[in-house]
Amino acid sequence: MPSYYEQVGGEAAMEKAVQIFYRKILRDQHIKHFFTDIDMKLQIKKQKAFFTLLFGGPNLYTGKDLTTGHAHLVKRGLNDSHFNAVATHLKETLEELQLPSEITEDIMAKAEAARGAILGRI
Repeated sequence: MPSYYEQVGGEAAMEKAVQIFYRKILRDQHIKHFFTDIDMKLQIKKQKAFFTLLFGGPNLYTGKDLTTGHAHLVKRGLNDSHFNAVATHLKETLEELQLPSEITEDIMAKAEAARGAILGRI
């Protein structure tokens, strides 16, 4: 069976997903301040590689592990409410892309499973 990555359109779909996702993130008053000092070109590249990995595509992710990569944000107050906002934007992105519900549900479960690592709890 093809991976989700292949089912949804591969690299082009990941590019579109990241663009939609960050459009939502950067409009959100609750979380956009975490991105004010970020190189967004680099961030988009990392996020695209991470989405590719989540969808079962080739592992092109060379970034830090989730705990290390988000530790500076946890120090700046990153918490469950922020994670929830990002998760909501992810779900809205997947829905906007009109992905099958089983893919959306699985990707959201993977995102939820990363909560502890992102918030520095494991």
